[in-house]
Amino acid sequence: MKTNLLTLAAIFAASLAIAQDYRGDVKDVRVIRHMDQHLGAALVWEPYIALWKPKHLVTAYGVGIPGKTDMGSIYASVSTNDGDTWSEAVPVFDHNHWQGSIHYAYANAILFKPSKQDVMWCFAMRCPMNFKHSEDSQLVAAYSADGGRSWTPVELAMQYTGPLIVVAGILETEVKGQKRYLLPAHRNTLRNDPLGSRDQFMLSSTSLLEWKFEGYIPQPETGKVFLHEGGIAVGDAPDELKLVMRTANWEEKGALDPPRAFSSFSKDGGSTWSPARQEPDLWNARSKGFFSRNADGSHLYVYNDGPAMPAKAARSSLRYKVQPAGGQWSEEKTFYEAGIKNSYPTLIEVAPGDFRAVWDSGTADKTRTQIKFGKIKIKP
Repeated sequence: MKTNLLTLAAIFAASLAIAQDYRGDVKDVRVIRHMDQHLGAALVWEPYIALWKPKHLVTAYGVGIPGKTDMGSIYASVSTNDGDTWSEAVPVFDHNHWQGSIHYAYANAILFKPSKQDVMWCFAMRCPMNFKHSEDSQLVAAYSADGGRSWTPVELAMQYTGPLIVVAGILETEVKGQKRYLLPAHRNTLRNDPLGSRDQFMLSSTSLLEWKFEGYIPQPETGKVFLHEGGIAVGDAPDELKLVMRTANWEEKGALDPPRAFSSFSKDGGSTWSPARQEPDLWNARSKGFFSRNADGSHLYVYNDGPAMPAKAARSSLRYKVQPAGGQWSEEKTFYEAGIKNSYPTLIEVAPGDFRAVWDSGTADKTRTQIKFGKIKIKP
């Protein structure tokens, strides 16, 4: 036991040292968790970050099962000193716990703290264990009333009953004086069913407990594109919502040419959306980007440059662009580059222009061996 503990300590220390050897605008990089800290894990992936109160951060992430593409358990870790150190991880959704006679695995944690509520939510995907991947999941949730240290699962009332995939965060809005929460989702039933579909759509809720289908994002007028993993934010106008989506060709065999993100707009609170259109300034080669509207009205896009998977250079460096309110996107800037694999960034603005970020990271040859944290200050 002593040898194992020393080995894990050495691995973690080495990971932390690697985290400091990089270039980019993100600072104070830390390793929150290494997959070797989870016995038998095949990977750690797709982290999300939320703010409970000043300097109290919560991160949730997936711990993968060997033999599955992207299925496992969801864990959460807490920092009470603005990300300098992180607590031992606790399970939010544990694939070892059966639901009666049904065995589930989980993927893609999404943290959300509603305004004016002392509760934090973790939404995720629940998929039957016999599946090879999480493409046909259901939405599940748990809440924490103690800042992410413990979690209570709840069963959601779903008016949308089809399979779904969720990755990006929830937007809190107000429509006709009523609070409404919007959650982007997509489905990819075409992967296993020749009569299936690939659709980006929107779910909505007024309570976070009951969710319904709100509307589809129409295909581009120029032809079909696989639109997915869209991130939602307020647009340039207060009554405008904008969705920026990851893309692939319709057959899901490669990136678009040229590799571009697509966007769609809503003027009625998320019920109807414009046909998706190319964002000429935003790179996307089949990897989730982060899109947000910041306190000063600017927009932020953080993304992987380079080719699409499975190319050796894919999902390595993270770059970002900023768009001033009503202006043009900036030149590309380096977020994080270290000659290793990095993907799925998520950020939260803790003060105007001051962000905290998490992403999954790896080695030069292996993806998703650790969850990283960093700080970055961004000006339009």
